[in-house]
Amino acid sequence: MNQDRYIVFDQYLQGKMTDEERNSFKEQLSHNPELSSEFETFKDVQLRLKRKFEFEQERQSFAANLTTISEKHFNTHIDKPKVVLMRPWYYAAAASIVILFALFFFDYNNPTFADYDNPEPATFLEKGDVNATLNKAQIAFNDGKYAVAIPVFEEILKENNTPEIKYFYGVSLLEESKYTKAEAVFKDLISGTSVYKEKAKWNFALSKLKQKKYKECEQILQTISQDYENYDDVEKLLDELN
Repeated sequence: MNQDRYIVFDQYLQGKMTDEERNSFKEQLSHNPELSSEFETFKDVQLRLKRKFEFEQERQSFAANLTTISEKHFNTHIDKPKVVLMRPWYYAAAASIVILFALFFFDYNNPTFADYDNPEPATFLEKGDVNATLNKAQIAFNDGKYAVAIPVFEEILKENNTPEIKYFYGVSLLEESKYTKAEAVFKDLISGTSVYKEKAKWNFALSKLKQKKYKECEQILQTISQDYENYDDVEKLLDELN
């Protein structure tokens, strides 16, 4: 995240925007996935800070110390924010937030999608089988060519709408960051009783992780059965989120 966006995020959360600024910011969140993802991360960190600094007096003292440090170590000039126009008193807040990250989150690393991105291989066909379309989907998926696999899966699903095909289709969508479609597929599988039910929950959680929606990711992980074959990964991710 960059310093200018800290200012915007803080102003929005504190309710200091005008109606016009607030509507403009919400519109940008809905059309800018990167901005939305950074905003979710910022909110998550703010929540953790509230837990760390429980008493108001301690928070005020900490803020005062940050202001003193920022005056010594930061250039007070900040370019005009790129998202919405900010009032001058928010510039100091940006420097304070950056220092806050430096002091308390230097060793803090949220888990990432890449840490857990290890799709199981598709095995629709045995050697010698002749279904050309399934073979094409299987090869594309296993080679990591998910953009190629997606339209092939869509073609297959018209005739062969099985949980297995839907599952690998959903994973392909997730790999290509097509979150809305991927999550719709996973929700459909979760509502069923196939062997892909728990796998779908796991990938639904990974979709939230990839979007840096950590709280939603945690909530989904907590619904996964301990009988899930890779439950060790579930426990590991839950530990890292906490």
